[in-house]
Amino acid sequence: MEDDQVLVGPDLVPELEQSLVEPAQELEQNLVEQGLAIGHEFADVHTCRRVIKDMAIAMHFELRVVKSDRSRFIAKCAREGCPWRIHVAKCHGVPAFTVRTLHGEHTCDGVRDLHHQQATVGWVARSVETTLRDNPQYKPKEILQDIREQHGVAVSYMQAWRGKERSMAAVHGTLEDGYRFLPSYCEQIVKTNPGSVAIYKGTGPDNSFQRLFVSFHASIHGFLNACRPLLEIDKADLKGKYLGTLLCASAVDADHMMFPLAFGIVDAESDENWMWFFSELRKMFGVNTDKMPVLTILSERQPQVVEAVEVNFPTAFHGFCLRYVSENFRDELKNPKLLNIFWSAVYALTTAEFDSKVNDMVRVQDVMPWFQRFPPNLWAVAYFEGIRYGHFSLGITEILYNWALECHEFPIVQTVQHIKHQLTCWFAERQNLAMSYDSVLVPSAEKLISEAIADSGCYQVLRANKVEFEIVSSERTNIVDTQARFCSCRRWQIYGIPCAHAVAALLSCGEDPRLYANECFSVMKYRETYSQPIYPIPDRSQWSLPFSFAQVGGIKAYVVLRPPKIRRPPGRPKMKILKIDSLKRPKRIVQCSRCHLLGHSQKKCSLRN
Repeated sequence: MEDDQVLVGPDLVPELEQSLVEPAQELEQNLVEQGLAIGHEFADVHTCRRVIKDMAIAMHFELRVVKSDRSRFIAKCAREGCPWRIHVAKCHGVPAFTVRTLHGEHTCDGVRDLHHQQATVGWVARSVETTLRDNPQYKPKEILQDIREQHGVAVSYMQAWRGKERSMAAVHGTLEDGYRFLPSYCEQIVKTNPGSVAIYKGTGPDNSFQRLFVSFHASIHGFLNACRPLLEIDKADLKGKYLGTLLCASAVDADHMMFPLAFGIVDAESDENWMWFFSELRKMFGVNTDKMPVLTILSERQPQVVEAVEVNFPTAFHGFCLRYVSENFRDELKNPKLLNIFWSAVYALTTAEFDSKVNDMVRVQDVMPWFQRFPPNLWAVAYFEGIRYGHFSLGITEILYNWALECHEFPIVQTVQHIKHQLTCWFAERQNLAMSYDSVLVPSAEKLISEAIADSGCYQVLRANKVEFEIVSSERTNIVDTQARFCSCRRWQIYGIPCAHAVAALLSCGEDPRLYANECFSVMKYRETYSQPIYPIPDRSQWSLPFSFAQVGGIKAYVVLRPPKIRRPPGRPKMKILKIDSLKRPKRIVQCSRCHLLGHSQKKCSLRN
């Protein structure tokens, strides 16, 4: 037994076994709407109490309980002089309860204001349970407003908040149950999806949750066999009761859609946890080393991420997210004119063109101190050594933000299940989409090829030999090698799709330019990306017990995973508002190669002869 495991005595077994039973809610709405009559039966006294209290709220009268025990329930109207009264007693020999006496007429005016004593937290929880199943983002403010409109009852914000918390526990289980069942859930992931990775770790003498790493076999197969060798790394903070951080490594599919490869949940963002996440990522690739290419990694290059990448993927090219770099440049230098030149420098294809743009910036303002902190080889197209295939900014940020927002009140098992459900839907939708394509390349790549074909008409093609060509225009001459898939403008190498110069050369010798695009943009690879299914996980009732047994001093005990020690401080948490507009990929600024002005291409240049 490991030192950080906690042993729990046998007296906790009944509680654990009881938590295996899914919460059940009986339907009593018909009785409330139709009213009671002598002879009506209830399954037990608890059902009886709920129905009569719900009826009091629906009919707007206060209820006073005269007697309530295991064998009978007696209640009357709280208003003095009102004859309404009910007597329910247990049936002989069976657990059911029957209405024995009922005076159903009210002579009082009932409740004249919106407050009702029977509108307790438990009643609020039962009232919103159905809505919460469909909409976990149901807010307390919306709850109290809907209860007022539907039931004519006013509840406080705290009642609505606690009612939602109790209802969420009934629907999804408690947050504590989530950690307790996490080992069994990880076991089910590996069992139902062979080849998947699902690892958790506890820490301390009470075995508190510390880390979780999950990657499904379908995602691993898709990345290694079909995706470009590029990973995005990002994180999102979880704002639930026990806080935490959601980590993610995402690939990009052939059509530039996000393809989450692996994700993790840790108790806090730290150097140690980032190092562990990347080490598990490396181990996952370790069993597939024959298919593992040299990676290009994009992130915001936080110090702990940089260190973890250097230790676990020393040969990888680790670059900045362009959105992060551009926002830092904009916020620090605060010069709109500079920002326009900056984007021209970012997308410059050659070092000479980049250096020229930097000189233009220096003439406006001293930018060299900023360049020393953000070296161009970590973000500029002209200097970055990794292959990004035209993907320069983090696209996973918005997805992580939405996951964190949607799951912050879920137990950890339901959080993973929510992400799994999202991935399953994406796989199914994109697999169907891939099967509908009858082209060589995916639509986004087909569009680029079509644009390159349209632009290639203005070039003169001089053939040097079977594979080398000289492409002449009025401004410059470019060299194309179709065998090496090389063009001196560097666009073909950087984006993985033939540029207009390459297309001109290929068309001149009767070749189809689509066949010279990188295979990661092909429909065949797109289909392969989503070819493997993510299999469903059985209901919790079929899982093994949420603990492992151990022998200590001859006594049989078991180990339970506990919630992390870090908890949300009291008070309303500060919400970080993420501007969705800032998540969009930076728009590429087109520069004309004829007049060198921004905003149009050579094809649409007004100076064209």
